[in-house]
Formats: sequence, C-alpha cells, structure tokens
Amino acid sequence: MKITQSTMLSPGQLDECARLGQQLARLRIARKVKQTDAALRSGLSRNTVYRLEKGDPGLALGQVLRYLEAIAPGSTLLALLSEQDPALLALAAREKTRRVRDMSAAELKELDF
Repeated sequence: MKITQSTMLSPGQLDECARLGQQLARLRIARKVKQTDAALRSGLSRNTVYRLEKGDPGLALGQVLRYLEAIAPGSTLLALLSEQDPALLALAAREKTRRVRDMSAAELKELDF
C-alpha cells in the first residue's frame, strides 16, 4: 500500500511545509533567480522545484538543501526560516512601501469634525 506524506502529517506540519515552500519561493524572487535557472543550478527538475515551492511534504530534505544552495549559495535553512537574508529584507521593505493617494473631497469632508 502506497502512503503519501500529506496523509501522514498533521495540519500543523503541513502548514510548516507550505511555509518552507513559500520562503524558498520568496528567496528566489528576492534574489531575482528564475525558477528554471534555479532548477538547472540545483540539478532538480522544474516539476520538483515547483513542488518544493508549493510545500510538498513528500520531497527529501536533501532536495530542499540543494535548491537553497542554488538560489542562495552559503545560506542555511535557519537563515531562510528566520528571514535573515538581506535579499528577503529588501523584498519585505519593497512590499511595505506603497504610494499614498490624495483624499477625495468626500473623504476630507467625512474627516472634518
């Protein structure tokens, strides 16, 4: 009988897998590496890279570490999860900054007290 990892894990563990995948994808995007290039550098198929970034729990830890090394040479899993990478910090700063628009006359009137 074939058992999939997703059926054997608790919801919390599945959430952790998804978070790890999201962090890998954010790091790749922050470092401006294309998914196909990251797959080529790590020696993984593009499908495996896609599954990694989606948080598939059935992949080996070695594949995760190879992928991390391909997108951020010298980085550790701990640094990824604690979001200490400078590229991730810069991405977060870019995401926080938003343009402020002028308020309409109706919005200004509503605030007038």
